[in-house]
Amino acid sequence: MIKRILTVGGFTLLSRVTGFVRDIILAAILGAGPVADAFFVALRLPNHFRAIFAEGAFNAAFVPAYARIREQGGEQRAGLFADRIFTLLLASQVVLLAVALLFTPAVIELLAPGFANDPVRYPLAVDLTRITFPYLLLITLVTLYGGILNALQRFAAAAAAPILLNISLVVALSLAAFFPTAGHAAAWGVLLAGVLEFFLVAGDAWRVNVLAAFRWPQFDQDVRKFFRALGPAVVGSAGVQLALFADTIIASFLATGAVSALYYADRINQLPIGVIGIAAGTVILPEMARRFAAGDEAGALHAQNRAVEFTLLLSIPCIAAFFVVPELIMRALFMRGAFTQADAIASGQTLAAYAFGLLPFVLIRSTVATFFARGDTRTPVIAALIAAAVNIGFKIILMGPLAQVGLALATSIGAWINLLLVIWFAHRAGLLSIDARLRTSALKLLAVGVALALVLWLCKAPVAGQFAGWDRLRDEATLGVLAAIGFVLYGGAVIGLFGPRWLAAFRAKSRP
Repeated sequence: MIKRILTVGGFTLLSRVTGFVRDIILAAILGAGPVADAFFVALRLPNHFRAIFAEGAFNAAFVPAYARIREQGGEQRAGLFADRIFTLLLASQVVLLAVALLFTPAVIELLAPGFANDPVRYPLAVDLTRITFPYLLLITLVTLYGGILNALQRFAAAAAAPILLNISLVVALSLAAFFPTAGHAAAWGVLLAGVLEFFLVAGDAWRVNVLAAFRWPQFDQDVRKFFRALGPAVVGSAGVQLALFADTIIASFLATGAVSALYYADRINQLPIGVIGIAAGTVILPEMARRFAAGDEAGALHAQNRAVEFTLLLSIPCIAAFFVVPELIMRALFMRGAFTQADAIASGQTLAAYAFGLLPFVLIRSTVATFFARGDTRTPVIAALIAAAVNIGFKIILMGPLAQVGLALATSIGAWINLLLVIWFAHRAGLLSIDARLRTSALKLLAVGVALALVLWLCKAPVAGQFAGWDRLRDEATLGVLAAIGFVLYGGAVIGLFGPRWLAAFRAKSRP
């Protein structure tokens, strides 16, 4: 299992690295001004719907169902189920696309009401959204094929697909001179990426003969059970996305650049979430579903414990860095071209607020798997909706005194509420078993994380002083030295506390 997590995490890391290159170019060309704000709103709209109807709700309902049907009913029955879901999914997305393109101005007024009286951002956001929204239809099909492949323990193609988005955007932005604005170039890059991602994942599905095709839908027992699981999952995903909608709506009333500051901070925050948390959750869901279908509940819970342990091991250094040197990170990564010192400060403060919720962000996918793998999408929905309500309430309270930093902090508070509720519900139902090894490891890793944060805090001023005279690459060099210090300290401390055989034993025990 750990090998598969590393496969997904490795491709996700490559995606984040190419995404970092993409964001450097976005920051240099778009900066954090009105064109950037309009593009990020246009990008968020299909992404919100994707998270509701595709990656969030759909995966939670489809992957366990497909794995169970294939395990218990065979390949032919699973293929029939996938064909029927494919047909229904494509039809619903075509209708949604038509409605969105027809009513785009009204949607932008709803999503970013602060743009309504802005003569630059509003019409630009409308134009760019009409270009980016078809990406939703394509990425929804990518999610379907990716879910089938994941259930077959084939993770590479779906994990690699987002790399194409980054490459496409870089190429499009390099040709920005041929478009009305750089925002238009980026929007067309998003649409092209959807086409490329579809062919990549569909091609892999075709190679292993699981390419879903049109089939007149029949609401048999498998399809009805899928929709019974999908309904609560959609409600839960919608609740989470409602909180993110609130970010965009509220930020549109704040000073120019607030939307962009949220975007750049979230991009850095998403690095550990994607590479670690989502990778672990992507692997553990079909793994647990397969084991439950085979009657191996102890093996499923053991796999979940190891996934959580591995997630903690990799995420704690990121939490320490985001808390201690957030502004340095933003300066080193983005401060060039149109991205200014003030933009770096605003984004850095926002990143520190996101860091408060990074731990629940990375753990939630592995934790809710104990419900999703059993076909229970209702219980996580209750936790998600309560957390979303708390999140939105804190956004309203904090937006005044803290601007976009308050929005990020509210998101982190909501993430903690969500995780703690899921753990409580699972513990109450007897569906979660935290073994002794995980409890011991968590305490040790927490101690190492505190020590790492303290060392970074003590070292950041002296290290920065060593490069104070540099005219160029000053922040990059400072961040690089601190990263090296942190790597040596964290790695040495982990080996010292756990022993040199710990990682080898961890890997051996984590195999299915």
